[in-house]
Amino acid sequence: MMVGSTRFLLRNHLGLIAAVAISLLFWQSLAQAADPVEVRIGLVAREPNPPVLYEVDPVPEDEGLAGGRQAIQDNNTTGRFTGHRYSLKEVLVPADGDPAEAARALVAEGIGFIVAKLPADDLLKVADALKGSDAVLFNATAPDDRLRGAECRQNVFHLAPSRAMLTDALAQFLAFKRWRKIFLIVGPNPADRLYADAMKKSARKFGLQLAAEQAWTFGPLARAKADSPTTAEALVFTRGVDYDVAIVADEAADWGDYVPYRTWDPRIVAGTQGLISTTWHPTLEVWGATQAQTRFQRLAQRLMRPVDYQVWMAVRSVGEAVTKSKKTDPGEVGVFLRGPDFALPGYKGVPLTFRTWDQQLRQPILIVQPKALVSVAPEQGFLHQRTPLDTLGTDAPESECKL
Repeated sequence: MMVGSTRFLLRNHLGLIAAVAISLLFWQSLAQAADPVEVRIGLVAREPNPPVLYEVDPVPEDEGLAGGRQAIQDNNTTGRFTGHRYSLKEVLVPADGDPAEAARALVAEGIGFIVAKLPADDLLKVADALKGSDAVLFNATAPDDRLRGAECRQNVFHLAPSRAMLTDALAQFLAFKRWRKIFLIVGPNPADRLYADAMKKSARKFGLQLAAEQAWTFGPLARAKADSPTTAEALVFTRGVDYDVAIVADEAADWGDYVPYRTWDPRIVAGTQGLISTTWHPTLEVWGATQAQTRFQRLAQRLMRPVDYQVWMAVRSVGEAVTKSKKTDPGEVGVFLRGPDFALPGYKGVPLTFRTWDQQLRQPILIVQPKALVSVAPEQGFLHQRTPLDTLGTDAPESECKL
């Protein structure tokens, strides 16, 4: 009796496998029978700066570009079954070139999806140049909060997290750990001040105390990689401050890496260096991230960086929206991206969606040290009426964006 039941179950199991295989072959043959619909995506970036003589962790020349190439491969894996073929055209704009003109040229070629690896001012020029067309623009790198606020644009979707999202994630972690007194050290660059301002807002939002704030005036000691007469002063300038965590604001990475282990008191260093908040890290291995890391390393012969991941998300957003909406027109895809049916699987444990008020992608933010994942924000206990992801960054009632 047992043998007969086993044979019956085996026959049913084999029959199910055969049916699935036949179905897959059928749909694949249908997709191959007709010419696939081409979905063209453009990537506009500034030419990278020439490499310095020596750098411990140099920025790869293909940073971001490799993420887009990986996403095109992923899109085409699905596209073989849905009748779509994806391609990526990369345009590198020289230092004296006009990214807006490059974007207009792509649209003139019929490319309606454009990923921008550009600073904020360049991004705004491109967005305004494409106003009136159906082109959809994806911000892959600019973290400026003004792009999601008073200077937001209807045709721009933000894959890069805002500074507010990054500092909110770090502030949540510090509040969760009850390390509430922060010593803010601010670099000389305008971006450093923007990061510091975002950090102060996050501190107020999550109940942290600003114990002290000082400007860094000792030069790019992290890049000097050698002792100098200024190091003695740098070693003692944190003396006499009662704080739990030193927060460094050094987006250019000129000096922030010099501060850990050189404070007067034994204190943690976080912010733009030390313990950081980011979208992606090589030590992320859960939620299927290991497979993504492996595929990328096989393609690029290096580890995936946050900018790679953000460009990957932009290109994958196009593929996911086209597959689900069954539309390829940029205007219609843009409407779908804003709607409730879009969700991007981003190896973060939850679906990623765009906020309706500023078109910022909701996503968990990783809290990491150089060789380990420490935590993932939003932290437990931080709740929101829509989703805990909206505890990171500017919420709808606070937004100055008027789309």
